[in-house]
Amino acid sequence: MSSSAPQGTGHRLWSVDEHLADVLAAVRPLEPIELQLLDAQGCVLVEDVTVPVALPPFDNSSMDGYAVRTADVQGASEEFPAVLAVVGDVAAGSGELPAVGPGQAARIMTGAPLPPGAEAVVPVEWTDGGTGGGAATGMSPASAAPERASGEVRVHRAAEARAHVRSRGSDVQAGDLALAAGTVLGPPQIALLAAIGRGTVRVRPRPRVVVLSTGSELVQPGEPLTAGTIYDSNSFALAAAARDAGAIAYRVGAVADDADTLRSTIEDQLIRADLLVTTGGVSVGAYDVVKEALSAVGSGDADAEDVDGGKVDFRKLAMQPGKPQGFGTIGPDHTPLLALPGNPVSSYVSFELFVRPAIRTLMGLPESQVRRPSVRAVLKADTALGSPAGRRQFLRGAYDAESGTVSPVGGSGSHLIAALAHADSLMVVPEDVTSVEPGAELEVVLLG
Repeated sequence: MSSSAPQGTGHRLWSVDEHLADVLAAVRPLEPIELQLLDAQGCVLVEDVTVPVALPPFDNSSMDGYAVRTADVQGASEEFPAVLAVVGDVAAGSGELPAVGPGQAARIMTGAPLPPGAEAVVPVEWTDGGTGGGAATGMSPASAAPERASGEVRVHRAAEARAHVRSRGSDVQAGDLALAAGTVLGPPQIALLAAIGRGTVRVRPRPRVVVLSTGSELVQPGEPLTAGTIYDSNSFALAAAARDAGAIAYRVGAVADDADTLRSTIEDQLIRADLLVTTGGVSVGAYDVVKEALSAVGSGDADAEDVDGGKVDFRKLAMQPGKPQGFGTIGPDHTPLLALPGNPVSSYVSFELFVRPAIRTLMGLPESQVRRPSVRAVLKADTALGSPAGRRQFLRGAYDAESGTVSPVGGSGSHLIAALAHADSLMVVPEDVTSVEPGAELEVVLLG
């Protein structure tokens, strides 16, 4: 890698790390609430959950078969089967259980409690199923063949003690820690909570993120394009990215280039937003309405103005893509707002670097889970990668974990959506590096 001279003079450029630190310093985890289990999916647990009762709560069968005493089936074979008297059925959920004495067996179903006296379960396939014939392939339904719960069964194989028996507490014991505070509740965690009898759980709710794009040229997908118009992809990409980060996302249709309309739309959305994300209108053009709507043109490092109880700053970052950024709070509750650039790749990269960490912080996740994971990888390319002096560049890449290499995907243009769709990582070129040669090692941020 070759290095560049320091950045020249001019308006202050914020570093990526400074901007992210500024964002995260203003974001606090949402207050915990009690939610029903399914409503808590994707949320972060705020309390340790202990097991009130052992799982399973009783010894039970892991097979459909017969509950037996091991001494009665010792030495059993197809030629010399053990013949046992069947004393009844034990189904899952059974209350009163038949006792199994010497020379006896009870027909038992998967999940049913082991009856008193029984020491093991022999699968029905090891028996004649009470038919007096050869090896059974299954049990006759109880309603169709009630006589199978009595009579005799021939057992063709021996069974050791506790064979096919799930012991009480073999999953978790009463008093064990079921889930620790900080756990994200996915389907397996929801299942465990239900299994130990928890109907509700205390969590930090999933953040509500409102995404809106700006631009009079934007048309909703599915509608016809006219001269000078393009489809709105940013709001769809960012709403999907917000969901992927763990949020509940609300996508607002594209807002035309009118500052009053934008301000009104944002104010209307505050009632359902824990975080607002806009895309477009943050640069220096005559129609950059986000900047016009949320701040006054000023001087210095950043333009800033109090906006309905908050303040939004617009600044330039030493990064590519994504140089223009806005951040602040708005409304009576000081709702965080991140204003991202409008070019699709700039918008998405900015989301990954700044919005995703904000969402994960609102969720209450530990710092280690706030950012995307990154690895070191060797550049696999035909030519060197160029990077502007004084800018941290993020290039789309395809990462190969097996070989530890990363390859460029598409060019560096901030409009190249197709390249972004085929990338699974971002290659990071530091600010003081202007060229990365093939074979050099660099940081790679893993996406997805």
